[in-house]
Amino acid sequence: MRAALVVLAFAALVALPGAHAGSAADPGVAGNSILIGGTVPLTGPAAAFASVAPGADAYFRYVNDRGGVFGRKIRYKYVDDGFEVSRTVEQTRRLVQQDRVFAIFNSIGTEHAIAVRPYLNQVRVPHVFTGTGASTFQAQRGQYPWSMGYLPSFVGEGAIYGRYVAASMPGARIAVLYENTDYGRDLTNGLRRGLGRRASRIVAVRSYEITDADVNSQISQLKRSGANTFMLFATPGFAIQAFLSAHRQAWRPRTFVSSVSIEPSIMKVVRLNTSAPATAGTISMGYLKDPTSPTWSRDPAVRLYRRIMRRYLPGRKASDVYHFYGMAVAHSMVHALRKSGRNLSRAGLQRAVTHLNQTDNPFLLPGVAVRTSPRNYFPIARAKLFRFSAKGQWVPFGRLLAAR
Repeated sequence: MRAALVVLAFAALVALPGAHAGSAADPGVAGNSILIGGTVPLTGPAAAFASVAPGADAYFRYVNDRGGVFGRKIRYKYVDDGFEVSRTVEQTRRLVQQDRVFAIFNSIGTEHAIAVRPYLNQVRVPHVFTGTGASTFQAQRGQYPWSMGYLPSFVGEGAIYGRYVAASMPGARIAVLYENTDYGRDLTNGLRRGLGRRASRIVAVRSYEITDADVNSQISQLKRSGANTFMLFATPGFAIQAFLSAHRQAWRPRTFVSSVSIEPSIMKVVRLNTSAPATAGTISMGYLKDPTSPTWSRDPAVRLYRRIMRRYLPGRKASDVYHFYGMAVAHSMVHALRKSGRNLSRAGLQRAVTHLNQTDNPFLLPGVAVRTSPRNYFPIARAKLFRFSAKGQWVPFGRLLAAR
């Protein structure tokens, strides 16, 4: 399937005269505007991520009302792919060929980003700050230099959990449920790496496909393993299913959930359908401030977030933290566009994105920076562990940890 997509991508090149031209001919750039685009699951099994795009767009509109980037206003066209790889390919080609966007920004999904990167790199369209931390974007940066994620390394995240268990949970017997994609496989490999010589503590591993109706059978098999520690490497919808299935089957392990599913409303759904003890003590990893936490209620970035939500997204819930993530990644995009200079070009943006040292992104935790180089395609390399409290809040603990 992936080979067929690549063939289609190469065939599309004939429809793109000028794709290799200099800044004067680069599509999407006008004297007073910059058009960027991306794909988002507004519907489908990962629709929980839908708020990422409106959050980013709201931040861009906030910047536009303050002069934009060197006088150019950022226009952001995001389209629904339903979290289907074939639709991601189709919509991405349409954004490049018909809408003539300057760059593909903030698209969601690991397999989706992998599917479109041969095409985007062939036509030299920046493919930046995608919602992935898959190791392939680092390992194959030489082959696909125009494609970069934004999330911390999934392998690094899994290793953080493994090191924590190895150091703090001597009696752990670990069961793993992972999505059968680079996302889930990377997290699982990282877990083994973090556990090191204690990797034998993993007593059961099961995967699911994003097309599966549910994960009940996998949870039953994991429960039968006798595991008392559960690694849940799943996107939000399947994470909720797994929590509820474990509760119905009276399995009460200590649970770790991957950071893509840390959004507070996900745990709220689980709590409403189980009980507080079913979620209390769950551990995850984060690198953003939490605008729903009293800890950050007076923080300038959280206050800015609320003002932007009231002004530009008045019908949406500020408690949906995926909006906040969208603003964080949009802040980094504005930083990169400014670093590209007044004579904006695709090549200039690609250079800027691979030479970042952004220490002023206010939406990130203190001490977390956005740094890249031609040899480092993981912009965010530090994070903290978080624990879900009985009061229904994610609470950070410990020091900042390396997430490479």
